[in-house]
Amino acid sequence: MGKVTGFIEIERHDRTYKPAADRIRNYEEFVIPLEERDLERQAARCMDCGIPFCHNGCPVNNQIPDWNDLVYNADWKEASRNLHSTNNFPEFTGRICPAPCEAACTLNIDDNPVTIKTIECAIVDKAWEEGWIVPQIPDAKTGKKVAIVGAGPAGMAAAQQLARAGHDVHLFEKNEAIGGLLRFGIPDFKMEKHLIDRRAEQMIAEGVTLHCGVHVGVDITASELDAQHDAVLLCGGSETPRDLPVDGRDLDGVHFAMDFLPQQNRRVAGSNQDGDVEPILATEKNVVVIGGGDTGSDCIGTSIRQGALSVIQLEIMPEPPEKEDKGLTWPHWPLKMRTSSSQAEGAERDFSVTTNSIGGENGHVTHINCQRVDEKFQPVPGTEFELKADLVLLAMGFLHPVAEGMLRELDVDLDERGNVKANTEAYRTSRDKIFTAGDMRRGQSLVVWAIREGRQAARAVDEFLMGSTVLPR
Repeated sequence: MGKVTGFIEIERHDRTYKPAADRIRNYEEFVIPLEERDLERQAARCMDCGIPFCHNGCPVNNQIPDWNDLVYNADWKEASRNLHSTNNFPEFTGRICPAPCEAACTLNIDDNPVTIKTIECAIVDKAWEEGWIVPQIPDAKTGKKVAIVGAGPAGMAAAQQLARAGHDVHLFEKNEAIGGLLRFGIPDFKMEKHLIDRRAEQMIAEGVTLHCGVHVGVDITASELDAQHDAVLLCGGSETPRDLPVDGRDLDGVHFAMDFLPQQNRRVAGSNQDGDVEPILATEKNVVVIGGGDTGSDCIGTSIRQGALSVIQLEIMPEPPEKEDKGLTWPHWPLKMRTSSSQAEGAERDFSVTTNSIGGENGHVTHINCQRVDEKFQPVPGTEFELKADLVLLAMGFLHPVAEGMLRELDVDLDERGNVKANTEAYRTSRDKIFTAGDMRRGQSLVVWAIREGRQAARAVDEFLMGSTVLPR
Protein backbone atom coordinates (compact mmCIF):
# COMPACT_ATOMS: atom_id res chain seq x y z
CA MET A 1 0.00 0.00 0.00
CA GLY A 2 1.15 3.55 -0.54
CA LYS A 3 4.49 3.75 -2.28
CA VAL A 4 6.25 0.40 -2.01
CA THR A 5 9.59 2.01 -1.16
CA GLY A 6 8.09 5.03 0.60
CA PHE A 7 9.08 3.91 4.08
CA ILE A 8 12.72 3.81 2.93
CA GLU A 9 12.71 7.10 1.04
CA ILE A 10 10.56 9.29 3.29
CA GLU A 11 11.21 10.16 6.92
CA ARG A 12 8.39 10.18 9.47
CA HIS A 13 7.08 13.71 9.89
CA ASP A 14 4.20 14.44 12.25
CA ARG A 15 2.06 17.37 13.34
CA THR A 16 3.69 19.93 15.62
CA TYR A 17 2.39 22.08 18.47
CA LYS A 18 2.27 25.81 18.97
CA PRO A 19 4.87 26.87 21.57
CA ALA A 20 3.80 26.21 25.15
CA ALA A 21 4.22 29.87 26.09
CA ASP A 22 1.59 30.79 23.48
CA ARG A 23 -0.87 27.94 23.80
CA ILE A 24 -1.34 28.18 27.58
CA ARG A 25 -2.84 31.66 27.13
CA ASN A 26 -6.12 30.23 25.82
CA TYR A 27 -8.21 27.06 25.54
CA GLU A 28 -8.00 26.64 21.77
CA GLU A 29 -6.61 23.61 19.96
CA PHE A 30 -2.90 24.09 19.33
CA VAL A 31 -1.94 21.25 16.98
CA ILE A 32 -0.51 22.53 13.68
CA PRO A 33 -1.78 20.34 10.80
CA LEU A 34 0.46 19.14 7.98
CA GLU A 35 0.11 20.47 4.47
CA GLU A 36 -1.79 18.25 2.03
CA ARG A 37 1.36 17.40 0.06
CA ASP A 38 3.15 16.40 3.27
CA LEU A 39 0.21 14.21 4.24
CA GLU A 40 0.28 12.41 0.90
CA ARG A 41 4.00 11.76 1.41
CA GLN A 42 3.40 10.43 4.92
CA ALA A 43 0.68 8.13 3.62
CA ALA A 44 3.19 6.87 1.04
CA ARG A 45 5.21 5.43 3.95
CA CYS A 46 2.53 2.77 4.56
CA MET A 47 4.37 -0.31 3.39
CA ASP A 48 2.98 -3.45 1.81
CA CYS A 49 3.62 -5.33 5.05
CA GLY A 50 1.47 -8.37 4.24
CA ILE A 51 -0.15 -8.57 7.67
CA PRO A 52 -1.51 -5.14 8.66
CA PHE A 53 -1.24 -5.38 12.45
CA CYS A 54 -2.69 -1.85 12.62
CA HIS A 55 -6.11 -3.37 11.84
CA ASN A 56 -6.23 -5.14 15.18
CA GLY A 57 -4.30 -2.41 16.95
CA CYS A 58 -7.24 -0.15 16.13
CA PRO A 59 -10.32 -0.97 18.26
CA VAL A 60 -12.72 0.00 15.44
CA ASN A 61 -10.63 -1.98 12.93
CA ASN A 62 -10.06 0.96 10.59
CA GLN A 63 -8.86 -0.16 7.15
CA ILE A 64 -5.74 1.90 7.58
CA PRO A 65 -3.60 0.68 4.63
CA ASP A 66 -6.53 1.24 2.30
CA TRP A 67 -7.13 4.86 3.16
CA ASN A 68 -3.40 5.53 3.36
CA ASP A 69 -3.15 4.35 -0.25
CA LEU A 70 -6.10 6.53 -1.22
CA VAL A 71 -4.50 9.59 0.39
CA TYR A 72 -1.19 8.81 -1.32
CA ASN A 73 -3.08 8.81 -4.63
CA ALA A 74 -4.92 12.03 -3.69
CA ASP A 75 -8.36 10.35 -3.65
CA TRP A 76 -9.42 12.06 -0.42
CA LYS A 77 -13.16 11.63 -0.94
CA GLU A 78 -12.93 7.86 -1.23
CA ALA A 79 -10.54 7.87 1.74
CA SER A 80 -13.25 9.63 3.76
CA ARG A 81 -15.89 7.10 2.67
CA ASN A 82 -13.61 4.22 3.66
CA LEU A 83 -12.73 5.79 7.01
CA HIS A 84 -16.36 6.46 7.90
CA SER A 85 -17.30 2.87 7.09
CA THR A 86 -15.64 1.79 10.33
CA ASN A 87 -15.61 4.95 12.46
CA ASN A 88 -18.54 7.31 12.95
CA PHE A 89 -16.46 10.12 14.44
CA PRO A 90 -12.86 10.09 13.20
CA GLU A 91 -12.43 13.78 14.08
CA PHE A 92 -12.73 12.73 17.74
CA THR A 93 -10.29 9.83 17.55
CA GLY A 94 -7.96 11.80 15.26
CA ARG A 95 -7.51 14.27 18.11
CA ILE A 96 -7.64 12.35 21.38
CA CYS A 97 -7.02 8.68 20.64
CA PRO A 98 -3.62 7.46 21.96
CA ALA A 99 -3.18 5.69 18.59
CA PRO A 100 -2.65 2.01 19.47
CA CYS A 101 -2.69 1.52 15.69
CA GLU A 102 0.67 3.30 15.47
CA ALA A 103 2.09 1.12 18.23
CA ALA A 104 1.03 -1.91 16.14
CA CYS A 105 2.43 -0.55 12.86
CA THR A 106 5.17 -2.73 11.36
CA LEU A 107 7.35 0.37 11.03
CA ASN A 108 7.13 0.87 14.79
CA ILE A 109 9.62 -1.98 15.16
CA ASP A 110 12.26 0.71 14.68
CA ASP A 111 10.20 3.55 16.20
CA ASN A 112 9.07 5.10 12.93
CA PRO A 113 5.41 4.18 12.51
CA VAL A 114 3.20 5.71 9.86
CA THR A 115 1.52 8.90 11.15
CA ILE A 116 -1.84 7.13 11.13
CA LYS A 117 -3.63 9.38 13.63
CA THR A 118 -2.55 12.53 11.80
CA ILE A 119 -3.71 11.20 8.42
CA GLU A 120 -7.03 10.06 9.91
CA CYS A 121 -7.68 13.53 11.33
CA ALA A 122 -6.71 15.19 8.05
CA ILE A 123 -9.09 12.98 6.06
CA VAL A 124 -12.14 13.83 8.13
CA ASP A 125 -11.27 17.52 8.50
CA LYS A 126 -10.94 17.80 4.70
CA ALA A 127 -14.21 15.89 4.27
CA TRP A 128 -16.04 18.45 6.41
CA GLU A 129 -14.38 21.33 4.56
CA GLU A 130 -15.37 19.91 1.18
CA GLY A 131 -18.95 19.13 2.21
CA TRP A 132 -18.61 15.40 1.71
CA ILE A 133 -20.11 14.55 5.10
CA VAL A 134 -23.88 14.75 4.81
CA PRO A 135 -26.77 13.15 6.69
CA GLN A 136 -27.43 9.55 5.70
CA ILE A 137 -31.21 9.41 5.81
CA PRO A 138 -32.80 5.94 5.65
CA ASP A 139 -35.00 5.06 2.71
CA ALA A 140 -37.72 3.68 4.96
CA LYS A 141 -38.69 3.57 8.62
CA THR A 142 -39.04 0.31 10.52
CA GLY A 143 -41.66 1.48 12.99
CA LYS A 144 -39.48 0.39 15.90
CA LYS A 145 -38.66 2.80 18.73
CA VAL A 146 -35.31 2.65 20.54
CA ALA A 147 -34.17 4.55 23.64
CA ILE A 148 -30.47 5.12 24.26
CA VAL A 149 -29.39 6.38 27.68
CA GLY A 150 -26.16 8.37 27.72
CA ALA A 151 -24.93 10.54 24.87
CA GLY A 152 -21.21 9.94 25.09
CA PRO A 153 -19.33 8.44 22.13
CA ALA A 154 -20.89 4.98 22.63
CA GLY A 155 -24.43 6.33 22.77
CA MET A 156 -23.80 8.73 19.88
CA ALA A 157 -22.35 5.99 17.65
CA ALA A 158 -25.20 3.60 18.47
CA ALA A 159 -27.84 6.29 17.89
CA GLN A 160 -26.42 7.21 14.51
CA GLN A 161 -26.21 3.59 13.35
CA LEU A 162 -29.72 2.72 14.50
CA ALA A 163 -31.21 5.86 12.93
CA ARG A 164 -29.55 4.96 9.63
CA ALA A 165 -31.16 1.52 9.92
CA GLY A 166 -34.56 3.25 9.97
CA HIS A 167 -35.47 3.07 13.65
CA ASP A 168 -37.03 5.89 15.66
CA VAL A 169 -34.12 6.68 17.99
CA HIS A 170 -34.39 8.72 21.19
CA LEU A 171 -31.09 9.67 22.82
CA PHE A 172 -31.34 10.69 26.49
CA GLU A 173 -28.61 12.75 28.16
CA LYS A 174 -28.68 14.08 31.72
CA ASN A 175 -26.40 17.04 30.89
CA GLU A 176 -27.37 20.10 28.87
CA ALA A 177 -25.66 18.87 25.69
CA ILE A 178 -24.48 15.60 24.16
CA GLY A 179 -20.89 14.40 24.11
CA GLY A 180 -20.31 12.89 27.54
CA LEU A 181 -16.64 13.04 28.55
CA LEU A 182 -15.81 14.43 25.11
CA ARG A 183 -17.69 17.60 26.05
CA PHE A 184 -17.37 17.80 29.82
CA GLY A 185 -14.11 15.96 30.54
CA ILE A 186 -11.76 16.49 27.60
CA PRO A 187 -10.50 20.09 27.67
CA ASP A 188 -11.17 22.34 24.70
CA PHE A 189 -7.47 22.71 23.98
CA LYS A 190 -7.46 18.99 23.10
CA MET A 191 -10.78 18.96 21.25
CA GLU A 192 -13.02 21.94 20.59
CA LYS A 193 -16.72 21.32 21.13
CA HIS A 194 -18.01 22.63 17.81
CA LEU A 195 -16.84 19.26 16.48
CA ILE A 196 -19.51 17.57 18.61
CA ASP A 197 -22.15 20.15 17.71
CA ARG A 198 -21.90 19.53 13.97
CA ARG A 199 -22.23 15.78 14.53
CA ALA A 200 -25.31 16.46 16.65
CA GLU A 201 -26.81 18.40 13.73
CA GLN A 202 -26.03 15.52 11.39
CA MET A 203 -27.64 13.00 13.75
CA ILE A 204 -30.79 15.12 14.13
CA ALA A 205 -31.07 15.32 10.34
CA GLU A 206 -30.77 11.52 10.22
CA GLY A 207 -33.72 11.14 12.57
CA VAL A 208 -32.24 10.99 16.07
CA THR A 209 -34.30 12.82 18.70
CA LEU A 210 -32.12 14.36 21.43
CA HIS A 211 -33.46 14.64 24.98
CA CYS A 212 -30.84 16.72 26.82
CA GLY A 213 -31.23 17.65 30.47
CA VAL A 214 -33.24 14.46 31.08
CA HIS A 215 -31.78 12.25 33.80
CA VAL A 216 -33.12 8.71 33.44
CA GLY A 217 -33.80 7.38 36.91
CA VAL A 218 -34.55 10.89 38.20
CA ASP A 219 -36.59 12.89 35.67
CA ILE A 220 -38.07 9.79 34.06
CA THR A 221 -38.09 6.28 35.46
CA ALA A 222 -36.27 3.48 33.72
CA SER A 223 -39.51 1.50 33.80
CA GLU A 224 -41.27 4.22 31.80
CA LEU A 225 -38.48 4.16 29.25
CA ASP A 226 -38.70 0.39 29.00
CA ALA A 227 -42.48 0.47 28.55
CA GLN A 228 -42.40 3.17 25.85
CA HIS A 229 -39.69 1.65 23.63
CA ASP A 230 -39.08 -1.60 21.78
CA ALA A 231 -35.49 -1.71 23.01
CA VAL A 232 -33.36 0.25 25.47
CA LEU A 233 -29.57 0.61 25.18
CA LEU A 234 -27.64 1.73 28.28
CA CYS A 235 -24.50 3.76 27.48
CA GLY A 236 -24.20 5.76 30.66
CA GLY A 237 -20.46 5.49 31.18
CA SER A 238 -18.29 4.65 34.19
CA GLU A 239 -18.87 7.54 36.56
CA THR A 240 -17.91 6.34 40.04
CA PRO A 241 -14.44 7.79 40.69
CA ARG A 242 -11.77 5.98 42.71
CA ASP A 243 -11.52 7.84 46.01
CA LEU A 244 -8.59 8.43 48.35
CA PRO A 245 -9.63 7.19 51.83
CA VAL A 246 -7.05 9.05 53.95
CA ASP A 247 -7.22 11.52 56.80
CA GLY A 248 -7.95 15.00 55.50
CA ARG A 249 -9.87 13.85 52.44
CA ASP A 250 -12.82 16.02 53.52
CA LEU A 251 -10.81 19.26 53.64
CA ASP A 252 -11.80 22.12 51.36
CA GLY A 253 -9.65 22.17 48.27
CA VAL A 254 -9.65 18.39 47.72
CA HIS A 255 -11.74 17.49 44.69
CA PHE A 256 -12.32 14.79 42.12
CA ALA A 257 -10.97 15.61 38.67
CA MET A 258 -14.47 15.33 37.23
CA ASP A 259 -15.69 18.02 39.58
CA PHE A 260 -12.90 20.30 38.33
CA LEU A 261 -12.73 19.71 34.56
CA PRO A 262 -16.44 20.10 33.63
CA GLN A 263 -16.55 23.50 35.31
CA GLN A 264 -13.83 24.88 33.06
CA ASN A 265 -15.35 23.32 29.95
CA ARG A 266 -18.63 25.02 30.77
CA ARG A 267 -16.83 28.35 31.30
CA VAL A 268 -15.23 28.05 27.86
CA ALA A 269 -18.62 27.23 26.37
CA GLY A 270 -20.12 30.30 28.03
CA SER A 271 -22.79 28.25 29.78
CA ASN A 272 -24.01 29.20 33.24
CA GLN A 273 -22.72 27.23 36.20
CA ASP A 274 -25.26 26.00 38.70
CA GLY A 275 -25.66 28.63 41.36
CA ASP A 276 -25.04 26.21 44.21
CA VAL A 277 -21.74 24.90 42.79
CA GLU A 278 -18.65 26.47 44.30
CA PRO A 279 -16.03 27.35 41.64
CA ILE A 280 -12.92 25.16 41.69
CA LEU A 281 -9.99 27.17 40.35
CA ALA A 282 -6.21 26.61 40.31
CA THR A 283 -5.41 30.32 39.99
CA GLU A 284 -2.36 31.27 42.10
CA LYS A 285 -2.44 27.90 43.85
CA ASN A 286 0.01 25.06 44.34
CA VAL A 287 -1.76 22.17 42.67
CA VAL A 288 -1.16 18.49 43.33
CA VAL A 289 -2.71 16.04 40.87
CA ILE A 290 -2.92 12.48 42.21
CA GLY A 291 -3.05 10.03 39.30
CA GLY A 292 -0.71 9.77 36.34
CA GLY A 293 -3.13 9.04 33.50
CA ASP A 294 -4.89 11.11 30.84
CA THR A 295 -7.39 12.63 33.25
CA GLY A 296 -4.54 13.78 35.45
CA SER A 297 -2.83 15.25 32.40
CA ASP A 298 -6.02 17.17 31.54
CA CYS A 299 -6.05 18.56 35.09
CA ILE A 300 -2.46 19.75 34.56
CA GLY A 301 -3.17 21.60 31.31
CA THR A 302 -6.30 23.19 32.74
CA SER A 303 -4.54 24.24 35.97
CA ILE A 304 -1.67 25.83 34.05
CA ARG A 305 -4.11 27.80 31.89
CA GLN A 306 -5.93 28.98 35.01
CA GLY A 307 -2.67 30.42 36.33
CA ALA A 308 -1.49 27.86 38.90
CA LEU A 309 1.69 28.73 40.81
CA SER A 310 2.96 25.16 40.50
CA VAL A 311 1.64 21.78 39.39
CA ILE A 312 2.96 18.39 40.43
CA GLN A 313 1.54 15.05 39.32
CA LEU A 314 1.92 12.00 41.55
CA GLU A 315 1.76 8.42 40.32
CA ILE A 316 1.86 5.30 42.50
CA MET A 317 3.26 3.22 39.63
CA PRO A 318 7.05 3.14 39.12
CA GLU A 319 8.55 5.33 36.43
CA PRO A 320 8.31 3.38 33.16
CA PRO A 321 11.29 2.83 30.86
CA GLU A 322 12.10 5.43 28.23
CA LYS A 323 11.97 2.73 25.53
CA GLU A 324 10.10 -0.53 25.46
CA ASP A 325 11.52 -3.94 24.56
CA LYS A 326 10.05 -4.38 21.08
CA GLY A 327 10.72 -8.11 21.13
CA LEU A 328 8.37 -8.46 24.09
CA THR A 329 5.73 -5.83 23.37
CA TRP A 330 5.21 -5.26 19.65
CA PRO A 331 2.51 -5.14 18.18
CA HIS A 332 0.79 -4.57 21.51
CA TRP A 333 0.48 -1.28 23.38
CA PRO A 334 3.74 -0.89 25.28
CA LEU A 335 4.40 0.39 28.77
CA LYS A 336 6.92 3.19 28.33
CA MET A 337 7.53 6.77 29.38
CA ARG A 338 5.18 9.16 27.66
CA THR A 339 4.95 12.90 28.14
CA SER A 340 1.69 14.58 27.18
CA SER A 341 1.50 18.09 25.78
CA SER A 342 0.07 19.25 29.12
CA GLN A 343 2.84 17.63 31.13
CA ALA A 344 5.36 19.36 28.87
CA GLU A 345 3.86 22.74 29.70
CA GLY A 346 5.53 22.94 33.08
CA ALA A 347 4.35 20.20 35.42
CA GLU A 348 6.60 18.19 37.69
CA ARG A 349 6.03 14.41 37.79
CA ASP A 350 6.91 12.01 40.57
CA PHE A 351 6.55 8.23 40.50
CA SER A 352 6.25 5.45 43.11
CA VAL A 353 4.49 7.79 45.52
CA THR A 354 1.54 7.14 47.80
CA THR A 355 -0.43 9.69 49.80
CA ASN A 356 -0.65 8.90 53.51
CA SER A 357 -2.74 11.86 54.60
CA ILE A 358 -3.84 15.36 53.68
CA GLY A 359 -3.13 18.21 56.07
CA GLY A 360 -4.80 21.56 56.45
CA GLU A 361 -5.59 24.64 58.50
CA ASN A 362 -8.98 26.17 59.24
CA GLY A 363 -10.66 23.42 57.23
CA HIS A 364 -8.64 24.02 54.02
CA VAL A 365 -5.88 21.88 52.56
CA THR A 366 -2.33 23.20 53.00
CA HIS A 367 -0.17 20.15 52.29
CA ILE A 368 -0.15 16.42 51.62
CA ASN A 369 1.96 13.81 53.38
CA CYS A 370 3.55 11.37 50.95
CA GLN A 371 5.80 8.33 51.01
CA ARG A 372 7.78 6.29 48.49
CA VAL A 373 6.56 2.77 47.68
CA ASP A 374 8.41 -0.32 46.47
CA GLU A 375 7.61 -2.50 43.45
CA LYS A 376 4.81 -4.15 45.46
CA PHE A 377 3.34 -0.72 46.33
CA GLN A 378 4.33 -1.10 49.96
CA PRO A 379 5.54 2.03 51.78
CA VAL A 380 9.32 2.30 52.16
CA PRO A 381 10.21 3.27 55.76
CA GLY A 382 12.06 6.53 56.13
CA THR A 383 10.94 7.98 52.75
CA GLU A 384 8.16 10.22 54.03
CA PHE A 385 7.95 13.74 52.61
CA GLU A 386 5.55 16.66 52.47
CA LEU A 387 4.25 18.64 49.51
CA LYS A 388 2.67 22.06 49.70
CA ALA A 389 -0.83 22.02 48.26
CA ASP A 390 -3.64 24.55 47.99
CA LEU A 391 -5.63 22.39 45.57
CA VAL A 392 -5.59 18.59 45.36
CA LEU A 393 -7.20 16.92 42.35
CA LEU A 394 -7.98 13.20 42.48
CA ALA A 395 -7.55 11.62 39.05
CA MET A 396 -7.14 7.96 39.93
CA GLY A 397 -9.58 6.49 37.48
CA PHE A 398 -13.15 5.25 37.64
CA LEU A 399 -14.46 2.08 39.25
CA HIS A 400 -17.84 1.35 37.64
CA PRO A 401 -21.11 3.01 36.63
CA VAL A 402 -23.35 4.62 39.20
CA ALA A 403 -25.65 1.90 40.49
CA GLU A 404 -28.15 4.14 42.28
CA GLY A 405 -31.16 5.16 40.26
CA MET A 406 -31.52 3.65 36.80
CA LEU A 407 -29.46 0.46 37.25
CA ARG A 408 -30.94 -0.25 40.65
CA GLU A 409 -34.44 0.21 39.27
CA LEU A 410 -33.82 -2.02 36.26
CA ASP A 411 -32.15 -4.64 38.47
CA VAL A 412 -29.78 -5.76 35.74
CA ASP A 413 -26.97 -8.16 36.63
CA LEU A 414 -23.56 -6.62 37.31
CA ASP A 415 -20.18 -8.27 36.89
CA GLU A 416 -17.57 -8.66 39.62
CA ARG A 417 -16.27 -5.12 38.94
CA GLY A 418 -19.71 -3.52 39.21
CA ASN A 419 -20.20 -2.99 35.46
CA VAL A 420 -23.40 -3.99 33.69
CA LYS A 421 -23.03 -7.61 32.62
CA ALA A 422 -23.29 -8.37 28.90
CA ASN A 423 -21.19 -10.08 26.24
CA THR A 424 -19.74 -8.52 23.08
CA GLU A 425 -21.94 -10.50 20.71
CA ALA A 426 -25.49 -9.80 21.88
CA TYR A 427 -24.72 -6.83 24.20
CA ARG A 428 -27.90 -7.87 26.02
CA THR A 429 -28.24 -7.48 29.77
CA SER A 430 -30.05 -9.90 32.06
CA ARG A 431 -33.27 -8.03 31.23
CA ASP A 432 -35.16 -8.65 28.03
CA LYS A 433 -35.09 -5.64 25.65
CA ILE A 434 -32.30 -3.99 27.70
CA PHE A 435 -28.84 -3.71 26.12
CA THR A 436 -25.61 -2.04 27.23
CA ALA A 437 -22.37 -0.82 25.65
CA GLY A 438 -19.36 1.38 26.24
CA ASP A 439 -17.78 2.13 29.60
CA MET A 440 -20.96 1.09 31.42
CA ARG A 441 -20.28 -2.44 30.18
CA ARG A 442 -16.49 -2.70 29.83
CA GLY A 443 -15.34 -0.21 32.46
CA GLN A 444 -13.37 2.96 31.88
CA SER A 445 -11.66 2.86 28.51
CA LEU A 446 -10.81 4.81 25.39
CA VAL A 447 -13.15 6.86 23.22
CA VAL A 448 -12.36 4.57 20.30
CA TRP A 449 -13.48 1.52 22.30
CA ALA A 450 -16.72 3.32 23.13
CA ILE A 451 -17.36 3.98 19.44
CA ARG A 452 -16.66 0.33 18.65
CA GLU A 453 -19.04 -0.95 21.31
CA GLY A 454 -21.75 1.54 20.31
CA ARG A 455 -21.55 0.36 16.71
CA GLN A 456 -21.59 -3.31 17.64
CA ALA A 457 -24.43 -2.88 20.12
CA ALA A 458 -26.45 -1.06 17.44
CA ARG A 459 -26.05 -4.09 15.21
CA ALA A 460 -27.19 -6.36 18.04
CA VAL A 461 -30.25 -4.19 18.77
CA ASP A 462 -31.17 -4.03 15.06
CA GLU A 463 -30.94 -7.81 14.79
CA PHE A 464 -33.06 -8.21 17.94
CA LEU A 465 -35.76 -5.91 16.56
CA MET A 466 -35.78 -7.07 12.94
CA GLY A 467 -34.52 -10.65 13.03
CA SER A 468 -31.60 -9.73 10.75
CA THR A 469 -29.31 -6.77 10.19
CA VAL A 470 -27.14 -5.15 7.56
CA LEU A 471 -25.29 -2.96 10.07
CA PRO A 472 -21.57 -3.74 10.28
CA ARG A 473 -19.80 -4.93 13.41
